[in-house]
Amino acid sequence: MAYEYALVHAKFTIPFALLLTLIAYPILTRIHLVQISCLIFVAFSATLPWDAYLIASNVWTYPHDAILGPRLLGIPLEELFFFVIQTYITSLVYILCNKPLLHSLYLVSQKSPKRWIRMGKLAGQILLASITLLGAHLVQRGGPGTYLGLILAWAPPFALLTWTVAGRFILSLPWFATALPILLPTVYLWLVDELALGRGTWSIESGTKLGLRLFGALEIEEAAFFLATNTLIVFGMATFDQYLAVIYSFPHIFPEVPRTPTPLMLVESRLLGSSAYDFDRLDGLRDAVKVLQQKSRSFYLASSLFSGRLRINLTLLYSFCRIADDLADSTPTKSDVLAWTAKLTHLLDLFYHGLPSVCLLDAPPPARPSPPLGPLRLLIKGFETDAQFAPQGSDNIKQKQQQQQQQFPIATEQDLLDYAECVAGTVGELCVALIVHHCDPHMSAARRQHLCAAACRMGIALQYVNVARDIVVDAAIGRVYLPTAWLAEEGGMTPADVIARPEGPAIDRLRRRLLDRAFEMYDEARPSMEGIPGEGRGPMVAAVETYMEIGRVLREGGERVVRREGKNRDRATVPGGRRVWTAVRGLYGQ
Repeated sequence: MAYEYALVHAKFTIPFALLLTLIAYPILTRIHLVQISCLIFVAFSATLPWDAYLIASNVWTYPHDAILGPRLLGIPLEELFFFVIQTYITSLVYILCNKPLLHSLYLVSQKSPKRWIRMGKLAGQILLASITLLGAHLVQRGGPGTYLGLILAWAPPFALLTWTVAGRFILSLPWFATALPILLPTVYLWLVDELALGRGTWSIESGTKLGLRLFGALEIEEAAFFLATNTLIVFGMATFDQYLAVIYSFPHIFPEVPRTPTPLMLVESRLLGSSAYDFDRLDGLRDAVKVLQQKSRSFYLASSLFSGRLRINLTLLYSFCRIADDLADSTPTKSDVLAWTAKLTHLLDLFYHGLPSVCLLDAPPPARPSPPLGPLRLLIKGFETDAQFAPQGSDNIKQKQQQQQQQFPIATEQDLLDYAECVAGTVGELCVALIVHHCDPHMSAARRQHLCAAACRMGIALQYVNVARDIVVDAAIGRVYLPTAWLAEEGGMTPADVIARPEGPAIDRLRRRLLDRAFEMYDEARPSMEGIPGEGRGPMVAAVETYMEIGRVLREGGERVVRREGKNRDRATVPGGRRVWTAVRGLYGQ
């Protein structure tokens, strides 16, 4: 029937493409669409004359009763669509596989690469050049090896070009970011092709093929074709990503980056030598990623959902906040904590070159620092509250005496609110400020202020969850963030009682009280998150939801909360599978 080839698309390629689109939709950005569109254009332009030659030379044939009829240069409409749909499918698989990666970290392969990377690139160049020569030889000889020769003489030169400019980068990526997006679509299309060849939708003339089959009716030439073309697509996407990483990673070279980098910027990034790269910045970025991996798995997961320079800046920002928090937590004496806060304040003053310590919400975008300085100062102020828990001396007996006599700083819920605003509300405000700066810099001041206020409220809610989770951990270092007034309502308890016995029915009631307040604030702030600019909304919601999930499992009784081994063995966290599912739901706005 004339719809046979069209039905192959209707049954197999289009549904698969739609499924991938549904999965990838929440993380697709404008630059992804540009990448895919460019590759479709290149693939279509490169394949059109080659395919036309195959048909004109009677290498490929299409029964008239299997196609709709319209042709371009002798190529059926359905085949032309195959050029597009295959590129689209493989590109989406590549995007999904690469989303966890921060490509900037792999630019270090351009400076003093490991020996196996250098040798691998050279070996790849030799291999691709040799395959091209073999293909040319088979074409010249003619006969059964003609079709395979045409494939080998056509595809490897394009692969050699991308391998030459991006081979080190491609080799430095994990296997799941390169080999997997090649193999998954290839195997799927092998199965589709085997079905089509078996039903006679298209055929290869017997005088031009080797007669070997990979399995079933799948000719070895067709298997090689799909493997080669999917390799070209993945190499093309990786080359694109290498130069996007250069643009996003180095603000000293590209100070302002639009949501979609211009072609000129891509050309400039290609022409730059690695000597212009700031490898110290890349080392710092790598350290920041390690901090997130170790200190905040929820935010590490959520950060991978952002893209471009926004992802880099959020990673650096949150890493700074975590390191500052660790300095406050691990410093043994109050004077040491205050010394660190003074150093951090001085560091900010140096970085901002004396800019006013206010959140410049009303300033025009070019004059507005990103992130604003005001919340950063308030963040450090919050650590001064932590300092009040720290003993003044280092003598053990003296520490114990001071711990019994000290005034715990969280006396009322207002104290807890003020503290949570400093150490967590500010982080929410800073994150939203960065998102607005990158995604909608011309947002009105009123709307920006509303989003910042809601983000601050949400940050406080997350800090309440954090306090509820870490009662045992905090007690072990002599800290009690439960309001002293609340403790008094539980039979006259004191902070010292919590330190001595941080578990029990009374503590469980106080934890539930904290969580109830956290979810009240969450419910107040959550609707406002829908106003976050598009590309930042889904990842930000996912970040909030994965952290609030800790509160949900604690509310359920904690039986499904995993306890970490090692240093923080009494700190609860959500099981990995549930965390991922929560992030996915957040991305889809559920």
